[in-house]
Amino acid sequence: MIWDARYECMGREEMRSLQLSRLKEIVTRVYERVPFYRHLFEARGIKPSDLQKLEDICKFPFTVKTDLRDQYPYGMFAVPLKQVVRLHASSGTTGKPIVVGYTKKDLDTWSECIARMVTLAGVTDEDVAQVTFGYGLFTGAFGLHYGLERVGASVVPTSSGNSEKQIMLMQDFGTTVLVGTPSYCLHLSEVAVEMGVDTATLPLRLGLFGAEAWSEKMRAELERAWGIKASDNYGLSEVMGPGTSGECEYNNGMHIAEDHFLFEVIDPETGEPLDYGQEGEVVITTLTKEAIPLVRYRTRDISVLNTGPCACGRTTMRMRKVTGRTDDMLIISGTNVFPSQIESVLISIEGISPHYQIIVGKKGFLDYLEVQVELTQEMFTGQFRDLEVLEDRVRRRLSSVLSLTAKVRLLEPKSLERSMGKAKRVIDNRP
Repeated sequence: MIWDARYECMGREEMRSLQLSRLKEIVTRVYERVPFYRHLFEARGIKPSDLQKLEDICKFPFTVKTDLRDQYPYGMFAVPLKQVVRLHASSGTTGKPIVVGYTKKDLDTWSECIARMVTLAGVTDEDVAQVTFGYGLFTGAFGLHYGLERVGASVVPTSSGNSEKQIMLMQDFGTTVLVGTPSYCLHLSEVAVEMGVDTATLPLRLGLFGAEAWSEKMRAELERAWGIKASDNYGLSEVMGPGTSGECEYNNGMHIAEDHFLFEVIDPETGEPLDYGQEGEVVITTLTKEAIPLVRYRTRDISVLNTGPCACGRTTMRMRKVTGRTDDMLIISGTNVFPSQIESVLISIEGISPHYQIIVGKKGFLDYLEVQVELTQEMFTGQFRDLEVLEDRVRRRLSSVLSLTAKVRLLEPKSLERSMGKAKRVIDNRP
C-alpha cells in the first residue's frame, strides 16, 4: 500500500521542479523573516535571487547545531509566536536545548509524513501500535502518535518505563506494532522472558525503531527476540522530528519525503557536495516548514543517497541506514572509531548480548579504549576458561575491524544500566 502516490511515485524531473519552486520560497522566507539568515547570507554575499536551479543550493551557507542553540529560544522562528501551536526541544545533555516550533500547518505536514512513513513499514488501520518513546519535549512520541492515528491505527501511548506493565498491555491490548528505541525494546524482550512470557505467543508483527543508531545485527536480534519485522526510520527534531524517511518492505534504503525535504550529501571535512552513491554527511533543507525553516542543516549523520528504482514502486530518493555520525566519531590514538563498528562486532559473536558500553580515557599521554559487554545468560556459566576464550575472540575481532587494540571486559547479564530512552553507549573520560 502507498499512502500518497502523487508524491511518492512522482517522476524525477517533476519532483525536482517541485523542489526548486519550494526551495525558492523557503530561501526567500528565511531571508526576509529570520535576521540570523539575513546576516548569514549577506556575510556570504548571496541573495535569494541567486538561486536559479537546485544545484545553486551549494552557494548558500550551512546551518549547524550551535546556530540553533545560539538563537535560543525563538531566534530561528520565521513566524510570530502566536502562530506557533506546539513547542518541542532536543534532549541535549549540555547547555540549553534546541527549541523547535510548529504551526498548525506544520503539525498537519508532520502527521502526513509519519502516515507515509508507517505505511511504508506496513502499518494499516487494523493495527494496535504501542508507543514506548517518552512523551514530552522529545519529538518521537508525539510524532509517531499522531501519524499512526492518521492511518487509522489504534495507539497505546504507554510512554517509556513501567516495563512489566508494557508487557502486560501488549498481552491484554493485542499490540501488533511496537514503537521505540531499539535498545529499550531489546530490554523489554528481556523483561518478557523474566516474566515467563513467550514472545512468540504475542500478536506483535512489526517494530518501528528509531532515535538512535542501530546496526543490521541489532535488527536481526530484535526480529529474533520478538518474532517481528523490524523497520528503520530517520528524522531529527531540528528539521521536524521522525518522518523524513523510512523503510519499505524491501529494506533497501529509507524513502525520503522529497516534497518536504531536500537532501544533500557532502564531504564532512571540506563541505563540498558529493554525487549520489558516495558516502558522506547528510545535509537537509526544509521545503515546507513554516515555523522554523532550515537551510542546509548539517545533521552530522553519515549515509549514502540513492535515486535508483525500488521494487516497491516508489520513485523517491532513498538514504542508506545511517552508519555513524561525524560528531560521534571517536579519534583514539589517531584512529577514527565509530560506535556502530563496535556494535556490529559484538552482536555478531555468540554468547555476547547487545548491551554494551564504550569507555575512552587516557593513561599518561596515551588513549585507551575499553569495551564492556554483557554475556548472555547461557554463556554465564562460571567456567573461567570459556570466558577467557570468548574475551580473546572479542578482542581479536575488534582489533581486526578497528585497527587498534581494545581492552574487553565481560560482564554479568543485566549489570549495565538500562535506558528507557536513547542508550548512553560512550563515556569519554579524556580531559
